[in-house]
Amino acid sequence: MEYRRLGRSELMVSEISLGSWLTYGVGVEAERATACVRRAFEVGINFFDTANVYGRGAAESFLGEVLSGVDRSSYVLATKAFFPMSENDRGLSAEQIRKQSEASLRRLRTDYVDLYQCHRYDKNTPLEETMQALTELVRSGKARAIGFSEWSADQIAAALAVPEVERFVSSQPEYSMLWRKPEPEVIPLCGREGISQVVWSPLAQGALTGKYTPGSPPPADSRAASRSMGSMMGRFRDDQVLEAVQRLRPLAADLGLTMAQLALAWVLQEDNVASAITGASRPDQIDENVGASGVVLDEGLLAMVDAALGDAVGP
Repeated sequence: MEYRRLGRSELMVSEISLGSWLTYGVGVEAERATACVRRAFEVGINFFDTANVYGRGAAESFLGEVLSGVDRSSYVLATKAFFPMSENDRGLSAEQIRKQSEASLRRLRTDYVDLYQCHRYDKNTPLEETMQALTELVRSGKARAIGFSEWSADQIAAALAVPEVERFVSSQPEYSMLWRKPEPEVIPLCGREGISQVVWSPLAQGALTGKYTPGSPPPADSRAASRSMGSMMGRFRDDQVLEAVQRLRPLAADLGLTMAQLALAWVLQEDNVASAITGASRPDQIDENVGASGVVLDEGLLAMVDAALGDAVGP
């Protein structure tokens, strides 16, 4: 496993990280989920990402339990807030950041998180209020650094212009071979400002693993076949997209990589990407994913990927 610095922070994170969206505390039974976390540590993953809204606290509670007793300095723990936790609890007001961060710390069984992230931009709260509350969180020792997920370049720039507050060190966008929305504006701005990308869905909800073939039902044990985990795949289940993905198969084979490893290595070619968040329901999936760390893809190969995917690339 190789490691990269997270923005201008002191945090060093594994190139492959383990997320808990739709999986831990929700879609994967506890024994298998625990085995995945333990295997992650064994293969060098030190970065674990969650959010208060995942399972309405269930994912955080699961991680709090499975990480209890583990040397706290041996891993980097990230969580988020914004989405509704109840009818009245939502957003990024100062009150909500204080309330939700305290609740997350209790569920995670820790005194601090390494990275506290704004799960989305809150248009209903003054940006200065949000930034000041996040600054209070860092300076009180309850978070080591702050980040955001799915903010526009204009929103990022506005936050950086707020005086006398802590600076963001991470951005968490959706990013993959099939979804390149951050490339034109967000990645260049973040690169200039010392903010790293921690990308989610680098495997396009599993579509880039090659396990889904056009015209065929998804495998019974796959995310797409799961009622609790398959509802978010959207256009990544379209036959046109799946046909394009199959054209990547010989490229991966020539490199001695699996389809998943090729997809993860692709996002890691971007210098501004610090880590690719992966999900796993079995330990062997973690073993496969970490095989992408340290893989170098040359310009010719990257051009062949673009040619193979063609119009399937979005947005």
